[in-house]
Formats: sequence, structure tokens, C-alpha cells
Amino acid sequence: MNVVPSVVGSGHSFLSPTGVEIVFALVGLAVLGAALLTVTTKQLVHAALWLVVALGGLAVEYLLLTAEFIAWVQVLIYVGAVVVLVLFGLMLTRAPIGESPDADSGNRWLAVGVALAAAATLVTLVVDAFRTTWVDLGTVAGSTATNGVTLFRYWVLPFEALSVLLLAALVGAIVLSRRDVQETPDRGER
Repeated sequence: MNVVPSVVGSGHSFLSPTGVEIVFALVGLAVLGAALLTVTTKQLVHAALWLVVALGGLAVEYLLLTAEFIAWVQVLIYVGAVVVLVLFGLMLTRAPIGESPDADSGNRWLAVGVALAAAATLVTLVVDAFRTTWVDLGTVAGSTATNGVTLFRYWVLPFEALSVLLLAALVGAIVLSRRDVQETPDRGER
């Protein structure tokens, strides 16, 4: 007789998902759809807005995993700051608002093949690595104190490097937009 193994101490199995697990899967599918729309749309502003949806969905996933601090950091930093930075960069470089004819390089099928191969490799690695691992949501692993200690002990340098990179990108966009303004003749002189 085949018995589906249950999570230790919870009487829970894959055949009887909880409401949180169902919502987690549905939000994950919505995030996947928004991410696909982010990279496939030909309108740059729409891509940035779909990125907002994808990053906001990830914040919801963090809330479902009881990591409230990380969820709010996701909203404030990624949805708030990074997407606003991308939109300012688009505005400062005078990117086309409508459909951009140069948004498609013609390597679509090669990109799809590479993306599918990378996704298959990642899914295989994650499933193999975490096959028998269960996450107990009753622990304090997602607490603010634990996340703060981990963040400031191990991840300060990468976050600071990323902030310098984003600042350099914004300054570069400003320089590029200023150069275009100075090179165009003044419309008042005729």
C-alpha cells in the first residue's frame, strides 16, 4: 500500500494543500505571467509597469511566507525605488513611449531556447536540493531581528555596490540627455 508521506507533526500532504499554499501557487502564476509580459512587451513603459506587478506579487509571496519585513523592503526598495529609477531613466533618455521597433533583435527563438534550458536546469537543481526539506512556518526564521542580523552581517557590501551601480546608471542617463539637449540647435534662432 502506497502512503503519501506527510509533513512531520502536521498531518499535511501534497494531496491536501492548505489555503495559503493554493494562494501562494496562484500568486506565483500571476508573478510568472507578469514577468513574461515584462520581457516580451515592445513598449518600454509597459514593461516597467509589468515589472511593478511582478515585484509586488513577490512581496505578496513574502507575506504568505510570514516574512513581513522582507515584504515591506520589497515594496519600498524594489517596487518604489528601482522602478521609479527605471522610469526616470526612460524619461531622461527620451525613450520612445509607444511601440519601439528596435525592441526586438530577431534572436527571439535563441533567447527562448536559452531561457527554457536555464529554467529546466534551475528547476532540476532546486527540486533535487530541496526534495526532502520542509519549511516550518512556525519558526522565527522570517523575523525582523533574524533578517536584520543576516542582512547587515553578510549582505551589506552587495547592497551598497548595487546602490552605487544604480546611481551611476541614473547619472549616465542624465549625462546622455544633457548631451542631446546641447547638440540640438536652438529653435528660437532662425
